Amino acid sequence: MLYPMRFKKVFIEKVWGGRAFEEKLNMQLPKDKNIGESWEVSAHPNGMGIVENGPLAGKTLQEIYSEYKDKLVGEKPYQNYKDRFPLLIKYLDVNDRLSIQVHPSDEVALKKHNELGKSESWFIMEASDDATLIMGMKEGVTKEEFLRKTKENNFEGLFNEITVKKGDLIDIVPGMVHASLKGSVIFAEIQENSDITYRIYDFDRIQNGKKRELHLDDAAEVIDFDQKPIIIHTNFVGNETRKTIIRKKYYSIDRIKVSGEFDDVCHESMIIYSILEGKGTISHKNENGEIISLEIQKGESLLVPVNIEVKLNGELEILRTIIE
Repeated sequence: MLYPMRFKKVFIEKVWGGRAFEEKLNMQLPKDKNIGESWEVSAHPNGMGIVENGPLAGKTLQEIYSEYKDKLVGEKPYQNYKDRFPLLIKYLDVNDRLSIQVHPSDEVALKKHNELGKSESWFIMEASDDATLIMGMKEGVTKEEFLRKTKENNFEGLFNEITVKKGDLIDIVPGMVHASLKGSVIFAEIQENSDITYRIYDFDRIQNGKKRELHLDDAAEVIDFDQKPIIIHTNFVGNETRKTIIRKKYYSIDRIKVSGEFDDVCHESMIIYSILEGKGTISHKNENGEIISLEIQKGESLLVPVNIEVKLNGELEILRTIIE
């Protein structure tokens, strides 16, 4: 029988990463490394998740998905994605400037890389007062101007800048140029199961003795030069305990405040919880009718299979992601 699963964190070292996961998200990091990403729920070969609780402990998410198929993710998601697990869930610590980049659509990524495209959403969990992101191109910039200036290593006047704060969600569609420019942010990232990025500029940083590769021609082909940033302010107002943040074909996200008990089940798809604040427990009944509980806290993530009834208990704020 399937049950709520937590996975071993897959830490990814990044030139723009830091150590904030230790202080802010209760994570134990490898020593002397700047960690930029924690892959939380992943069936991607670049960071495969391994179950750490319950009878399936030690199995990879891909193994479980291959065995249980629609009984894990839901009938409609399985029919749409078949052998590809649909989503990839991360936390990111952007302590330095995140390289200017863009992601391709499903159509382009499947044709060129045999991988899904990358539609993603960033929920800002922490932000410094000066946190500034690049989101989209400046008004009037053309593909020809972009290629001419970038190939001269001239990136002035090309990109749109925005400021962000805790509680903001930025929806980043394929073709939207994005990066971080000033300050630091920690965010939860909900995205398609893809690791395809076209890098436009990396601020001339040196890694292993040389600059990181750029993908200017690939980027120019997929940039939507007219796309404007989509910023959603998600903070609760008054006595609100649930807020619908986004509904799109890839996933839907709610922000939920739990104080005491919260019963949940989804009959259309799996649920993925990203724990934003607090601590508590998640409980379900096993096949023998016994109640099994797991302690959870800020900085963790859980996959609840379709049709599994759970009870959250404690003082928690969560992102709840499903596929509709």
